[in-house]
Amino acid sequence: MWSLLLALALAQTSITGIVKDTSGGVVSGASIIVRTGSGVDLRTTTGPDGRFTLDGVDPNATIIIRAGGFAEQRQRLSSPEIEITLQPAGLLETITVTPTRSEQRLGNIPASVSVIDAAQIQQSPALVADDVLRQVPTFSLFRRSSSITAQPTTQGVSLRGIGPSGVSRTLVLLDGVPFNDPFGGWVYWTRVPMENLDRVEIVEGPSSNLYGNYAMGGVINLVSSPAARRTLELKPQYSTFSSPKFDVFGSDVWGKFSMSAQASVFDTDGFKNVAASERGPVDVNANVTFRHFSVKGDYAPNSRVRAFGRVGYFREERNNGKVTTIDATPTPEANDTTWTAVNGGVRLELPDASALQATVFGDFNTFRANFLAVPNLTTRAIARVTLDQRVPTNAVGAVVQWAKTLNATNQLTAGVDFRWIDGDSEEDAFDAVVGRTRTLRRVSGGTQRSTGLFIQDILTPVPRVTITAGARLDNWRNYDAHNLETSLPSGSPTAAHNPNLPERDDTVVSPRVAAMYRLSDEINVWSSFSYGFRAPTLNELYRQFRVGAILTQANFDLGPERLKGGEIGVNVLPLSNLLVRATFFDNRIRNPVANVTLNAGTRRRQNLGRTQVRGVQFDADYRLGTDWRVGGGYVYDDARVREYNPIPAPAVSLVGKYLPQVPRHRGSFRVIYTNPSFATVSFDVEGTSRQFEDDQNLLVVPAAALSGAGYDVSAQPGLPAFGIVNVSVSRTVVRNVDVYIGAQNVFDQEFFVGLAPTTIGSPRMVSVGARIRLAAR
Repeated sequence: MWSLLLALALAQTSITGIVKDTSGGVVSGASIIVRTGSGVDLRTTTGPDGRFTLDGVDPNATIIIRAGGFAEQRQRLSSPEIEITLQPAGLLETITVTPTRSEQRLGNIPASVSVIDAAQIQQSPALVADDVLRQVPTFSLFRRSSSITAQPTTQGVSLRGIGPSGVSRTLVLLDGVPFNDPFGGWVYWTRVPMENLDRVEIVEGPSSNLYGNYAMGGVINLVSSPAARRTLELKPQYSTFSSPKFDVFGSDVWGKFSMSAQASVFDTDGFKNVAASERGPVDVNANVTFRHFSVKGDYAPNSRVRAFGRVGYFREERNNGKVTTIDATPTPEANDTTWTAVNGGVRLELPDASALQATVFGDFNTFRANFLAVPNLTTRAIARVTLDQRVPTNAVGAVVQWAKTLNATNQLTAGVDFRWIDGDSEEDAFDAVVGRTRTLRRVSGGTQRSTGLFIQDILTPVPRVTITAGARLDNWRNYDAHNLETSLPSGSPTAAHNPNLPERDDTVVSPRVAAMYRLSDEINVWSSFSYGFRAPTLNELYRQFRVGAILTQANFDLGPERLKGGEIGVNVLPLSNLLVRATFFDNRIRNPVANVTLNAGTRRRQNLGRTQVRGVQFDADYRLGTDWRVGGGYVYDDARVREYNPIPAPAVSLVGKYLPQVPRHRGSFRVIYTNPSFATVSFDVEGTSRQFEDDQNLLVVPAAALSGAGYDVSAQPGLPAFGIVNVSVSRTVVRNVDVYIGAQNVFDQEFFVGLAPTTIGSPRMVSVGARIRLAAR
């Protein structure tokens, strides 16, 4: 009788609850799924106070709770008000979706995958996303500098040193939607909504078999937090160099519809990024101002249909650290970007228990930049405008994916995707005396279209073995290409004027096969072999640029890159709370695109014959009780040119040379202490060895700059090794209000990021702020 009354009460009243961790702290953003006896799912998420509410629940329902960093928990409903305590996830139990395009336990994936969860993101003192990702030693940008001061075209991401340049060989996604700049392939890390991230999934090996172009070196997927009922989170902070930042995130749920919105604004006076020994009148502070916001809506009319839509806006303005000295009002070397992004999609659960999902997306952005020439690099007393650029780009794309669990041993995924990109580099060149008179007008660009088909099967023939096999067919085409070049003021076409550049196209197959064998509950080994593919971007084909005294030319004749790579890895759990992972990798790239030196002041993008990137990677994660987490990683990279036979023959052979911007050693170490009744303390160390700046491995940091930074003045080619320490401390002062202080580069280590001139990375940056979480019942 009493059980019948309880069941009726459950069916007619709301279910409310609170989700906590083992220390008693609330867990916000946890996914709550109530699965009814009829197979219908009701869903919500916990608010900032860890609470949730669901109406009209079947008395036979099962509640499922999922949250990043915690083990999934299931239990039968027994009361209209419940309290749930989540246990930390086992080190191989984390659920990830990026490596296979489907939900898989980390311990079942034959690939090298790193996950940064929301807690690690919040505990970092970093102000921008790339500084958070440097916790993973396989991650690096083209140059060592942070996106707080780096020109965006130098922010291409490289994993394990595959193809280091301003163009990424790594595909970056936001909730599965491409995030790379469509014209140039680089990444605006200031555009990442850090306060709205649930986790970051990093696939550190070639992934072209599923994701195609850009994924030749891996994939980084930024996964947003789900909407929660009546939630508002505010994060005001202030940092040194007059750097205010404000982030806000809000969301609500109304039955079958939910909406979330986020915004971020940042400004900084910046710092002088040229070494003190070389600074002159042209050098000023490098700085950035950015703002972005986005709105996302989700609609689930029933358990089998889900749809979403998102629109976002981004604006960034930079001063790159130089000004003219000829003009009455100095003109800064600057760039700015305006970007509008729109995307949406639907997921359907079909009657045969398969899933079909489709996503469409569009990007419409304009990048503007100018470049200054400094004729005398010794005095740096004079600078003039040499080039002014405007790069408008439009891009649209779509992905359709179908997945089905065929039986207990087979999970099949297949799909098709499409991308269309149209862009031009509109350039004005100025006279070589005072930089005020336009002497040349160039409009160079074209249209790029790519289509891909992919299929993958995850097979478990016996309980201890998992086999992943798949392949992708890509067709890439460049058309409507042109280089319209006019001499001014005469208006006559130059010798390089060509309104009809040749079309380029290619069709490639990128297969992958991988297997994992679980020797025991504590040890599993895995191996994979794959092919990768990347077509040159419109930027590499049509846009030239200048860094310091060096001009890098575009190249209309570039062909696609091809990668052949293999990995062997082992995961060991010597203790239930300690994971150790080792991976050997060997990647061989044919026709990689590189910036090749032609003379002292000029480089040109060219396909090299062949490069090889091989090495070993170690990772460890140790969780001591509920309060301590210790982890770290190390990667050894041997990245060299193996074949180089251009016509005409070069003055300096590059065979055997190390790839620029790839250090042989990188490592990180972190310790996090979490105690809600006391404080949360995060400490991490990042280090990198010497790396070369140029393709010929010749450029040297001047002795004066080395001496000024406290380095050994016996100069060797390349940029010296360095290490930095980062610390943050946070504490809850009243309910739902945390205050914190953080410092990057605590010991103010001066390190070098570029040569000619010698540029330096970010000095010590201290931030103070608060995180305020509000929720209405």
